[in-house]
Amino acid sequence: MPTIHRQDGYRFFFFSMEGTEPPHVHVEQAGKYAKFWLAGAILARNRGFASHELTVIRRVVEQNAETFEEKWHEFFDR
Repeated sequence: MPTIHRQDGYRFFFFSMEGTEPPHVHVEQAGKYAKFWLAGAILARNRGFASHELTVIRRVVEQNAETFEEKWHEFFDR
């Protein structure tokens, strides 16, 4: 589970066995979890985050999408 970013108590990561899926990022904080597709910062799954938290997380994903995708390809395209 490579952690690729930490911000405001959120941990952004991906699972090492997910290289066959389109680029995405998982986010966790205090037992809450979400998954965002990087293209368009689209919420794929949410467990526990309130809507205002998802708005903050979506902004982080949007602001870092290019870097997140670079890290995705660095890991899975080796």
